[in-house]
Amino acid sequence: MTGAAELEDGAAFAGVPDRFQRLWTPHRMAYIQAGPEPLREVCPFCEAPRKSDQDGLIVARGDSAYVLLNLFPYNSGHLLVCPYRHVSLYDEATDAETAEIAALTQQAMRVLRSVSKCDGFNIGMNQGRVAGAGVDGHLHQHVVPRWATDANFFPIIARTKALPQLLGEVRDAIAEAWPS
Repeated sequence: MTGAAELEDGAAFAGVPDRFQRLWTPHRMAYIQAGPEPLREVCPFCEAPRKSDQDGLIVARGDSAYVLLNLFPYNSGHLLVCPYRHVSLYDEATDAETAEIAALTQQAMRVLRSVSKCDGFNIGMNQGRVAGAGVDGHLHQHVVPRWATDANFFPIIARTKALPQLLGEVRDAIAEAWPS
């Protein structure tokens, strides 16, 4: 039998097999440490295009819109399609912006289907904070890949989403597959 001192020392359990599955997500510490309202002082969708594609998680750039990975993805490969211009609502976008957002969304679907072998998509926009927009000042469309086998109890019971790939790995795979 294990002594009381050993039970209190968590190191005694490191690497000991048990019935629990572990999700190691050290990259999430950046978001945890940033607090509940990260990037509120600066618009992340205005800042991303000023960075390198790798640092901004950008997978493709167009003339009036671009595609990047969501920092807080629902699934691996969760993309956002944004106009460069800081505009908050869809009906404020120009015809050129809406046309390119649509074209980039279609291309995102093709690339995600090729790269991730997804079975379907959730596509949509939350416009305004009341509608659920996390960044309500800058228009962005979500392209979320879905798989027939991606439903499990984590999001419902544990309020946890298991993501099998790191953001940088996903960005690299999608950017590499994106047609020039």
